[in-house]
Amino acid sequence: MKTSSGNTNIMDMFEKGKVLKICAPMVRYSKLAFRSLVRKYNCDICFTPMIVAADFMRSVKARDSEFTTNERDRPLIVQFAAHDAQTLADAACVVAPFSDGVDLNCGCPQRWAMSAGYGACLINKPELVKDMVRQVRNQVDNPNYTASIKIRIHKDLKRTVDLCQKAESAGVSWITVHGRTAEERHQPVHYDAIKTIKDSVSVPVIANGDIKYLRDVESTHQLTGVDGVMAARGLLANPAMFAGYEDTPLECVWDWVDISIEQGTPFTCFHHHLIYMLERVSSQPERKVFNSLSSTSAVIDYLQSTYGSVHDLGT
Repeated sequence: MKTSSGNTNIMDMFEKGKVLKICAPMVRYSKLAFRSLVRKYNCDICFTPMIVAADFMRSVKARDSEFTTNERDRPLIVQFAAHDAQTLADAACVVAPFSDGVDLNCGCPQRWAMSAGYGACLINKPELVKDMVRQVRNQVDNPNYTASIKIRIHKDLKRTVDLCQKAESAGVSWITVHGRTAEERHQPVHYDAIKTIKDSVSVPVIANGDIKYLRDVESTHQLTGVDGVMAARGLLANPAMFAGYEDTPLECVWDWVDISIEQGTPFTCFHHHLIYMLERVSSQPERKVFNSLSSTSAVIDYLQSTYGSVHDLGT
């Protein structure tokens, strides 16, 4: 793993009027191979899956399995789950030579994360969040290296605004807001809340939640005034979404095959991504057959016989 010859300054990317398009941190999914794919289709910044900072610092095995990158994998934000400032700062110092920033997860609503003091429970601990942001800023010796947070909202939005303003006072670089509370799952996104937060801080704000098509990027920007949008499930279903495709194009499917073979992606991960990509463009009987395939060669044979190879695209 080589260090880069000078980090991208992500803050320079937040130009007036340009809405950044960002791949969300997704456990098991936003790994190097998938990041390589979405970068081919107009994704500006990618996040790693959430990594538990304490495990990462404790074990070489965890570091090697949880964090894989290459010199083309930039700009890259490494997302950590942490609940003490020194552990987060130590982890940030380890990944800083290979990335452009770290993000503190303050939004994961899963019960295991909340009970361990990680994720969305941190939105109720603004002083701790402030301390963690400050420690990263103080201890990473690259002034361009970003320290961001990803949050959910409170029912009482004043508390969320207070959290964001405290993080801003500690030097947070930017804030991603998932426009739902920790209890909400598939309810509509509270765009009004994202707008209120955007209007309350001077650092860039990213909107997250229900970005399924390129048109959602612009409509979210219009509704909230945010500086960027982050997509998760929308990109899983269509990694070419940010390039304006309504559904996953065949070219993107074959790009995924090539990247997966080149990088040695485990079959389960390779197959799962294709199940997501093909869901909207295949019939139920086709999905049943595809989902039961159990080898890379069987998948490639199926794709060629059902959709044609990439060479057939122009015909």
